[in-house]
Amino acid sequence: MSADVPPQGGPGEPSPLVRLLQEFSLEANRYVDAAGARNDMHRTDLNALSVIMEHTAKNQVVTPGVLRRELHLSSPATTALIDRLDRSGHVVREREGTDRRQVQLRMTAKAFDDGGAMFLPLARHMGAAMERFTPEELEVATRFLTAMISATVRAGEEAAGSA
Repeated sequence: MSADVPPQGGPGEPSPLVRLLQEFSLEANRYVDAAGARNDMHRTDLNALSVIMEHTAKNQVVTPGVLRRELHLSSPATTALIDRLDRSGHVVREREGTDRRQVQLRMTAKAFDDGGAMFLPLARHMGAAMERFTPEELEVATRFLTAMISATVRAGEEAAGSA
């Protein structure tokens, strides 16, 4: 660790690294809010598209129930969300397979195009910042962030009372 970044803060204080993670999270949220506002989309809309994209990349079916659970929404809020995404042309509802009652959600080409345009500036700036690090440093950062994400998920489960 660098000599100018102590590993721990004072008693009862988060470490400087944890404070930086909090600041990064805040700035990332601000970016999502700004990008979404420019495109007339709510944060929840963007989170829903992210969930759909993640599950689709894993060849998993995305249903309204999946969105409801992943985003911690009520059934009426989930329906309103899907209606918004459908009206904006970002998601289509499809019925496939043997159980035609099950609605599956799919992102449209417009969703990928709009998402790419919204997040291109962030990707460009982050890519430029990452170029200043060696592959070995990026590997350590990747392991660190993966561990921090896991810790955050566990803390969220504990806070929700499900751990």
